[in-house]
Amino acid sequence: MTPERGPRPEFKAGQVAVLEMSGRGASYVAFASAPEENEFEFLIKHNPASPKVTGALFEPRPDDQIVLKDIVGRSFSIEDHRGADLIFVAMGTGLAPLRSTLRHLSRSRNEYGRLVVLYGARTVKDFCFAEEMATEWREQGGELRQVVSQPNADWKGPTGYVQCLIDHIAPELKKTVAMICGSQEMIKQTRLRLLNLSFPPEKILTNY
Repeated sequence: MTPERGPRPEFKAGQVAVLEMSGRGASYVAFASAPEENEFEFLIKHNPASPKVTGALFEPRPDDQIVLKDIVGRSFSIEDHRGADLIFVAMGTGLAPLRSTLRHLSRSRNEYGRLVVLYGARTVKDFCFAEEMATEWREQGGELRQVVSQPNADWKGPTGYVQCLIDHIAPELKKTVAMICGSQEMIKQTRLRLLNLSFPPEKILTNY
């Protein structure tokens, strides 16, 4: 999505766009691109039954205009945590705001310590940005750990939910900041696990 009218709207990594279409109301969709990039990218789950904008996006309706009405939500202020190890914890399309943050920090990667991405999905096919994760993220020193909750016979990695990976990686890191995106229940459980590992509450960040 490329802005075509007026000044380019400014957003921060982790924030959410309010997209509106005539007759479809509004949908809240997190930015998946970095604030510095020319185009806006979004990660949207295909739900053909949805009457909202996110359903219409997959229809052949080239004459309908999508309007970015507002930008909301808290951002991930990684600039406040230079020198820290970073844990990104995402489930499903919750990867979008974390991808925005990852692409943003790539310009100052040397100002941070270890970068660990914990990513959970229902099945292997539900992993998003698979090629990018395997190349670009690893090239900037990112450590990717994935888990699926409904594995098939081809999956050889861990099974379960992404929050279960916290117990294995968090104790290894120092001066760590965690950024979490997913369902409310997943965020709640991940936060509780981190607190049980003596994580300072102010080092556990969400975008809403």
